[in-house]
Amino acid sequence: MQTLTEKIIKLSPPFGLFNGTVVGNLFPDSNEGARKLMIHRAVHANEVLRLKRGLYMLAREYRKSAPHPYMIAAMLHAPSHISLETALSFHGLIPEAVFQVSSVTSSRNRHFNTPMGLFTFQRVPTLSPRAGVESVKLSENSWAFIANPLRAITDLIYLRKEISWETDGLEFLTESMRMEKEDISQIDFSQYNDILDGLHNKRTIHYLEEMKKELQR
Repeated sequence: MQTLTEKIIKLSPPFGLFNGTVVGNLFPDSNEGARKLMIHRAVHANEVLRLKRGLYMLAREYRKSAPHPYMIAAMLHAPSHISLETALSFHGLIPEAVFQVSSVTSSRNRHFNTPMGLFTFQRVPTLSPRAGVESVKLSENSWAFIANPLRAITDLIYLRKEISWETDGLEFLTESMRMEKEDISQIDFSQYNDILDGLHNKRTIHYLEEMKKELQR
């Protein structure tokens, strides 16, 4: 077993996650090149998983439990929140299993193909990045920011540039996304103004305005 792996196991970080700073603290007398070589050898030995440059996790057999994928997403790229199909699936609004974790960010687009799955981050510019986003407890030691249904739909409409109310209407959600109209009608609109106030996209705002009118008839 690699020396780095042994020291990380002894340290026992939550979910086996650690970063370059931790490695530096464990090997203060080693230079950066030597520490990179230690990490490379541990990854090559399949004892450590590389999630991205600077973020690592012990392989399954060396950690007590795995972090929730949403927690990994938060560590891969910040600021961000779980949204789009992933959030809609989390809230039980779409029937399909989602095989990647989709997040929205106010920063730049990114994607990470990791040993723990594919994580995508798409930019939605807004003055209120946390409007319609809730802090959700995933397990005893992990939390994640997750879009509520209205915010997830808002993010989705913004990113689907080809979608408009005039051409697609509510059918985009009921047919293309396979959401039940009864479920859509139960969506909480209490943060509607906060979500829309931060946007500067007329197409998205118009879609949400018409959607609200349709559901209130």
